[in-house]
Amino acid sequence: MTLKTLDGRRFADMVEQGAAHLANNAKAVDALNVFPVPDGDTGTNMNLSMTSGAKEVKANVSNHIGNVAAALAKGLLMGARGNSGVILSQLFRGFAKAVEGKQQVNSFEFAAALQAGVDTAYKAVMKPVEGTILTVAKEAARKAVDVAKKERDVAAVMEAALAEAKAALKRTPELLPILKEVGVVDSGGQGLVYIYEGFLAALKGETIRAARAEASMDDLVKIAHHQSAQSHIHTDEIEFGYCTEFMIRLEQDKLARQPFSEETFRRELSRFGDSLLVVADDELVKVHIHSETPGEVLTYGQRYGSLIRIKIENMREQHADIVGREAKALSGPAKEAKPYGIVAVAMGEGVAELFQSIGAHEVIEGGQTMNPSTEEIAEAIRRANAETVFVLPNNKNIVMAARQAAELSEHRVIVIPAKTVPQGIAALLAFHPEQSAEQNERAMTAALAKVKTGQVTFSVRDTTIDGIQIKKGDYMGLWDDRIIAADKDKLAVTERLLDALIDEESEIVTILYGEDATEVEVETVIAYLENEHDGVEVEVHNGKQPLYPFIISVE
Repeated sequence: MTLKTLDGRRFADMVEQGAAHLANNAKAVDALNVFPVPDGDTGTNMNLSMTSGAKEVKANVSNHIGNVAAALAKGLLMGARGNSGVILSQLFRGFAKAVEGKQQVNSFEFAAALQAGVDTAYKAVMKPVEGTILTVAKEAARKAVDVAKKERDVAAVMEAALAEAKAALKRTPELLPILKEVGVVDSGGQGLVYIYEGFLAALKGETIRAARAEASMDDLVKIAHHQSAQSHIHTDEIEFGYCTEFMIRLEQDKLARQPFSEETFRRELSRFGDSLLVVADDELVKVHIHSETPGEVLTYGQRYGSLIRIKIENMREQHADIVGREAKALSGPAKEAKPYGIVAVAMGEGVAELFQSIGAHEVIEGGQTMNPSTEEIAEAIRRANAETVFVLPNNKNIVMAARQAAELSEHRVIVIPAKTVPQGIAALLAFHPEQSAEQNERAMTAALAKVKTGQVTFSVRDTTIDGIQIKKGDYMGLWDDRIIAADKDKLAVTERLLDALIDEESEIVTILYGEDATEVEVETVIAYLENEHDGVEVEVHNGKQPLYPFIISVE
């Protein structure tokens, strides 16, 4: 059966199927990230972005394809996370503009809309790189336009676009040498192929099995703490007062004495409180519970392994603060905007506190393991309540989302493209409130080049990069995007990384140690610096960041 026109309802079905297929394969996309670090999150970012778009479409389904496409663009725009999510939002922003005002489109108009999306996405990226999702989208759209010149069937045009997208994806290693070296295709391009496969299935009247509802622990916790319900209860009505979150790194010696069963573990923990959430795999167990005795919860969890990423919050104090702020917002006049505001993204409680201590007005939790969405950044900009707001993304995968949030803001927003936490700290220290916005932008941007960033983390798979053989579980020393060292010995990697970063002009070395660094290890690193690099000043802070035992700044 030939599908000569595409209306809003059929397009909504395409979006639903595309989102479901991507969700089913998000982990596979994550696994394609070039660096084997534990924060490869392209699939996660694209999935969360597309889910936001699909949710908006579901709430605005109609026969009018222009309206449905606009809903998709809006949902993607606000939910975009990471570079891949932002590019995805731009692809469908251009698509929506092309079909704006149209009740339905024919095959050529559909293909032209795909091309318009590509044009918009390329304009949004300051330095487009071929061999990425952009290339896959471009080649697919080009093929669609060529086929649509003669083909009236929308499904046939989509089928041709998908075939070319797959072919372009296979060619990405030829365009990006690092992909060829590691032996993978581009992760963002693969994510787009999954979306297009869902699109084609919908056009053919087929159904892709929806992803099993498996929200992340962070998403579930957000639901459990949704603030809109806070005003409906009194503080003294909270039965279990401490929100307790932690992770257990399972240890074989303890498991030999007491085998771990997720079902049993969940049942036993339920005795200590409510709002219990447990997510487990072969190595880690993540727990969220509201309890009146958090110490007993932690003691029970410790039976199975070592405890990491512990966070305990007094919900009675939080509730009183929230209710107070909501009442003030409803009754009191709006505060006058201050001249300047600073918004920073930080990973780890200690890092967040450090940014606040040196002048950040709003700190968004996020970073390697969870990129904040465009909407979350835009909301932080609003809360900063300033005539001019500077945003410090502090992660290369958040810069585009920050710029997108800036475009949505009614305030004057300046994004300082800090790609690491040390760069963000250096930029913030260069800020002077008595200077003009232009002067501060120049000074803060210049500060980025004056700091070198080193990070120590571990590998999640075997690979070879730049001639360095890396085994799963090895520690790696990263200088920006280069792997300097890899070894099973964490301290050996840290010392080799320090040697690479420090030169004769280096004056200050700042160490941010994370949850996976022990006091002995920190003291050993400090002693090494004193013995081998005694000409530099050393500062040490407990960043409490996950996954990265050491983040190093050298100036």
